[in-house]
Amino acid sequence: MTFDPKTALGECETLMLDMDGTILDLAFDNYVWKELVVGRYAEHNGLECSAARDWLFSKFSSMQGDIEWYCLDRWSDRLGFDVLELHRQAHHRIGYLPQAKAFLEAVHKTAIRVLLVTNSHPDTLQLKNDTLEFSAYFDGIHSSHVFGHAKERQEFWRALQDEEAFDPAKTMFVDDTHTVLQSAAEYGIKYPVTVTRPDTSGPMRENGTFVGVEGVGDLL
Repeated sequence: MTFDPKTALGECETLMLDMDGTILDLAFDNYVWKELVVGRYAEHNGLECSAARDWLFSKFSSMQGDIEWYCLDRWSDRLGFDVLELHRQAHHRIGYLPQAKAFLEAVHKTAIRVLLVTNSHPDTLQLKNDTLEFSAYFDGIHSSHVFGHAKERQEFWRALQDEEAFDPAKTMFVDDTHTVLQSAAEYGIKYPVTVTRPDTSGPMRENGTFVGVEGVGDLL
């Protein structure tokens, strides 16, 4: 799949943006889940951090792509402590990816309809919006939890289509997760774009079969 993302965006009526790893730095989420959750689980169960990390990561891997994987309530019940509270404790780490805020400000002034489309739990979404107040840049905000299906599933896209009535042939979707982009492409979204630097604390990622940009700022 090859196209010039800047040219393609100019042909679009709708731009869909993921949240974590697309406009917001995934470093926050990785810190919460890989450090705070692991540490609290180890403390809660009298384990070494390495053993807690191994157990948690095996569970993360087995559930990835399912709506339950993104559900804070489910994880809080399963782990025995309030996972959202750990997010709150680290809220000062929530931040935009480089050039993302400037991009949102610029694209908000165009005729393109801009939608936030995320697998984030509504409580996490609220926490991040309370911290950065980015909702004003979007014409619509959609959490997959409202639809009951993760973005990796075709059911999600059908439900979103019913809600937004977008034209897939005139839509760009930007996300950092390849399985999500594959699902969007399967649904017919013409311009799926991957972010290759979703976490400023980590390395660049390969773009795979998708058109890639280091950050959304490269779209303008």
